[in-house]
Amino acid sequence: MKKFLCFLLVAAIAATFAGCDRGKTASGDGPSGKVVIYTSIYEDVIEAMEKVLEKEFPNIEVVFFYGGTGQIQARIAAEETAGRLGADMFMVAEPSYSLELKERGLLHPFISSEAPHLAFDYCPDGYWYPVRICNMVLAYNPERYSKDQIPGSLLDFANDSRVAGAISMSNPLTSGTAMASVTALRDLYGYDYFNALGRQNVMVESGSVALTKLETGECMVIMVLEESVLQRRQEYDSKLEVIYPTDGTILIPSTVMIVNDDWNANNNTEAAEAIANWFLSPAGQNAIVDGWMHSVRTNFPRTPYDAIPITQIKENTMPVNWENVYRERPEIRARFEELVTARR
Repeated sequence: MKKFLCFLLVAAIAATFAGCDRGKTASGDGPSGKVVIYTSIYEDVIEAMEKVLEKEFPNIEVVFFYGGTGQIQARIAAEETAGRLGADMFMVAEPSYSLELKERGLLHPFISSEAPHLAFDYCPDGYWYPVRICNMVLAYNPERYSKDQIPGSLLDFANDSRVAGAISMSNPLTSGTAMASVTALRDLYGYDYFNALGRQNVMVESGSVALTKLETGECMVIMVLEESVLQRRQEYDSKLEVIYPTDGTILIPSTVMIVNDDWNANNNTEAAEAIANWFLSPAGQNAIVDGWMHSVRTNFPRTPYDAIPITQIKENTMPVNWENVYRERPEIRARFEELVTARR
């Protein structure tokens, strides 16, 4: 039976380390045993995915530990110092952390049978693959404001004085997608963009808080993941609307990785490879799209609820340099704190 556990349950993590039945395999029945996945995918989406995984892999006990990107990075760093990780797989927000983990020698390479069907870049050596597409967009509430009152670009989000004090975004110190986004914006507009956000008195908070403020009218426009708006529209019949920025949607491929045998929790790479392949397959991508995220497969026949096709989004995107996100992360975080959060 699969379990969904909070990332921060220390006792459960200790139990993971204490496990002695590493790498069980049932002959003739495919992979079995236990696989622990650290992920930043939202908890309610994981709950739906684990039900599908239970049917697909009845002999594998899959345990998800959820945390924001900052929490996952801190946990992995602590476990690396201790000499063994508590996970067998990672599903994280964006590729820069995959570059870092590969460089630190923590990942297991494998060539996925689904790789020829992927529409987005992946590690040619098989250390990481894109598993879902998140899009950083703008959103507003047409029941509170007319669209002509709302900036249509990410540049104007930080510079349109009409919305000063009534804008919100996620924190790049804790959110991987926010970190990728502010890096792309820095690369395009320089640190002047951070200065502009500070002058606009941008609120830096979770997406769920920002969406609530958008509903109430406290915020006029927010920078947020498309999937969060789509989920509100479907589950709560919300009237919030996505704005795909005129200066480019920030397209973020989130990645799946397998921990190598020197570091993993359960020495069960056979099962981990099977799960990774499943996530990249049409069946796994259906589960991704059901979670309001876009598929990574070429010509996938479905889009998330109320979303435009990913091929249309790709026509106007803001590029992200993943090496910059990785190599310059400390500097960018420090400048964001200095120019944005410290000024509130």
